[in-house]
This record gives sequence, C-alpha cells and structure tokens, in this order.
Amino acid sequence: MPVITAPDRLVWQRRTPLAQWAMWAGWLALAVLFVLCWQVMNKNTMWVFVEDAPRQAADLLSRAWPPRWSYLDRLWRPMWDTINIATLGTLLGIILATPVAFLAARNTTPSTLLVRPLALLVIVSSRSINSLIWALLLVAIIGPGILAGIIAIALRSIGFIGKLLYEAIEEIDEGEVEAVSATGASPLQVMDYAVVPQILPAFAGISVFRWDINIRESTILGLVGAGGIGLQLQSPLARLAWAEVTVIFIVILVTVVLSEWVSAKVRAAII
Repeated sequence: MPVITAPDRLVWQRRTPLAQWAMWAGWLALAVLFVLCWQVMNKNTMWVFVEDAPRQAADLLSRAWPPRWSYLDRLWRPMWDTINIATLGTLLGIILATPVAFLAARNTTPSTLLVRPLALLVIVSSRSINSLIWALLLVAIIGPGILAGIIAIALRSIGFIGKLLYEAIEEIDEGEVEAVSATGASPLQVMDYAVVPQILPAFAGISVFRWDINIRESTILGLVGAGGIGLQLQSPLARLAWAEVTVIFIVILVTVVLSEWVSAKVRAAII
C-alpha cells in the first residue's frame, strides 16, 4: 500500500492517485456504456405495450388457470419421446465427444500443431450453435421427427462433454503415467491403466450432468419439428388454449425437477 509523506506524519492511502483516477475512469466508462445500452434498448421499444403488460399478463393467467387436466392423457407419449431424445442424444454425444477430447488434450493428442487445433475447432463449433438451431437445420435436411432431435442434442453435447473431458485429461497425475510407462507398457496400455482410471469419475459426472441439461433442451426442440413434447405444445399455442399450455408447463417442470434429482443422486454416488 502506498504511503504518502506529510510534513509532520505519514498518511496511509489505499490506492495511489493514479490507481484512484483509473478506478474512477472505469466507473465512468461503465456508466457511459449503461446509458448507450439503455438508448439502444429503448430505440424500438413501444412503452404503451409495456404499460399494458400487467393487464395482459393478468388476463392470460386468468385464462390459463385452472389447468385442463383432461389434456394430461395426451402428453405421456410426447414426454416419453422427449426423455428418449435427451438420453439417446446424450449417449451419441458421449460416443462422439470422447475421442475428440483425447485428441484435444495436450498430453494425449498425437499432434499439438495439427490434430489438437482441429479437435478444439470441433468443440468450439459444437458449443457455438444452440441445439434449437441444430434441430432446425436437421429438420430441413433429414425431415421432422425424433431422429432430428436426437442428432441435434448429440451435436450440441459434443462441445460440452469434449471441453470438460479434455480439461480433466490434462489435469491427471503424470506420475502414474510415467510409472506405467516405465514398466514397458505400450501407449494403449498406458492409456488403459494410467489415464482412463483417473478420469472415470469426472467422465461419469460430466455425462450425467449433460443428460440433465439435455432433458431441458429437448423439451423445446419440437417447436421446430424435432419431436417430443415441444411438438405437442404447438397446437395449444396456435389455438390459444392456455389451460392446456399450463398442463404442458407443469409436466415439463415436474420432469425437469425429477431429472435434476436423479442427476444429483447419481453424481453424488459416483463422485
């Protein structure tokens, strides 16, 4: 901490004058950025609709409650399809992401100059495109249905699983690798006995966590024709049948809560 010398005593200051001015300049820049963002937001905002929003929300809620529970019988099959999309998509994503993760990790890739950048490009490309966009593209390519949803979930999962898994691979204890290598083991044996056992807990936790996320993401893929309960949601929305929409929302909420509970239990048992 800087100490400023006064004629009769030493005066302690938390920051130097330069650091203090830099801090105030940072706050000023943040305030200017906030004002600019507020102006951009207000540019095309019609405040008359914003003022009327509470009344519209109250009117919609009055039509959405009570839920039309008789509609529940039509949701079991779409919800089962949604769970299948998430589960099969996660499994396919794991299969595709695992070799990509080993190619992206510095300590397991065969080439840090060529192979690793390509593997990282695959991971970044997967993470940069939302599953809904993947589904939209796949519905246009292979047609509507559950298959498009499964592949969309898998393509989105590659980046998530691959990134976390290759980071786990890079954090392994190299002492175990050197010990197994010193016995004369082949590269495949080193991978099998020194690398894989160290990353298995992380691998299992990442896989279960991604499945939990995919349950949530797969609920909306039907809005673009990729199957699941999102497809069932289109009809009530088009007919403005808000009581049926409420039932669908409740089913989705219960499913997500159960998947979160299962995911937490499995991760706790594994880790």
